[in-house]
Amino acid sequence: MAGMPVALLPRMDTFDSYPAFAARLKSTGLLSDPWLDGKPRFRRHPLVLSASDLAALYEAAEGVLAVLHELALICTAEPQLVQRWFGLTRAQQIMWVASAPAWHGIARADVFMTENGPAVCEVNCDTPSGEAEAVELGSLATAEQSGCFDPCLDLGERLCELVESMAPPTTERLVVGFVYPTEFSEDLSMMALYRRWFEKRGWRVVLGSPFNLRATSNGGVALFGSRCDVLLRHYKTDWWGERLPVWRDEPAFSDPEPLLGPLGLVLGAVLRGRVAVVNPFGAVLAQNKLTFAFMWEEMNRFPVWAQQIIRRFVPRTLRMEGLAPETLLSQRMGWVLKSDYGCEGAEVVVGAEVDDGLWATAVRQAVPQRWIAQERFCPCRDQDGEAVNYGVYLIEGKAAGLFSRIQTAATDRRAVTAPVLVAGDPEEACSASEIIGPMCRFEVPLFARCT
Repeated sequence: MAGMPVALLPRMDTFDSYPAFAARLKSTGLLSDPWLDGKPRFRRHPLVLSASDLAALYEAAEGVLAVLHELALICTAEPQLVQRWFGLTRAQQIMWVASAPAWHGIARADVFMTENGPAVCEVNCDTPSGEAEAVELGSLATAEQSGCFDPCLDLGERLCELVESMAPPTTERLVVGFVYPTEFSEDLSMMALYRRWFEKRGWRVVLGSPFNLRATSNGGVALFGSRCDVLLRHYKTDWWGERLPVWRDEPAFSDPEPLLGPLGLVLGAVLRGRVAVVNPFGAVLAQNKLTFAFMWEEMNRFPVWAQQIIRRFVPRTLRMEGLAPETLLSQRMGWVLKSDYGCEGAEVVVGAEVDDGLWATAVRQAVPQRWIAQERFCPCRDQDGEAVNYGVYLIEGKAAGLFSRIQTAATDRRAVTAPVLVAGDPEEACSASEIIGPMCRFEVPLFARCT
């Protein structure tokens, strides 16, 4: 994979041209915020990948997801590993035990291209986001560029098939409840897109928070009085459980208690086969970044195919508690610190992007049991020093599209999103993905279907 070509970064939109593009985005009815702090959030011109590049990204993402599932099976067979390794709180343990080994429905793997091939630095398998941006940008770019296809073209169909397959048998109109933090607006575009997809199929959609859930007379669950067949859970598992600081000098949360009432209500309905949850609450384990340290430190527990994937695609990752502070302090340029449940760039400290003082503060103030140290890798960059984070969407373990973000530093909310297209014919790309795809396939369901 050395020297693998990657798509050139799209041209920056001029200051004069972006407002017109922003207006087109807003007219879609999904992306109402094309600016961030007065700067463009998006680029109009797409990244164009070859079919072989797409297949390589998909291979890495699918392979690491398969390893995560193998990890879930290991922890199901040896339950003592869960507490000893991951330190789950009481509520988090309840989520895992009630769901294990089910954890997956839809995920997004963050993949970077390097001179040695793809590197998967983490996987958001709890509440992945960005779908609206990826779909709408891809649609607009496809209309302007011939000879290419949008890898997200079937994302909606794939998600709907997943939801329908998980729903309990019913002769009534399917009802999907969105459970999300209603005080935040960041992912409303994603929920609007999902709603559009679901209502196109004739399903009813209800939105609310965990506090709006109630029991039904038959042991199911209702949202604002409407019984739900499927709950789309966009409320993070670590928010359902106890909220604990990850820094020694961090004040306690004002609302640290777990949502035991709503949690018990939903898990009970799941166990009775009255409702399905996407993603299952077993994601509380898979989402924990200590899984990446488990892959490296407990590699001998995995089958040979999984060990090959770990060495090939996962940067070496260790528990912070197993590393001497002196080692981290003296090797600042070679490490990245990540908290167990931080996401979208939050609670990530890249040694090469901070000075000695900030690094020393992070090393000393981090609660070591809650952090990993991941070896820093060098992504391919353009002449301006920018790199692309290829967010590979996965549904039922199979790749389903891309969400690309461009930034010079570690990916966070300030990253610029660009559309991704693939040159050639979709059939050729699918064939390439199958030919050089992962060395394994899931042998048991990743999620629990209602029966």
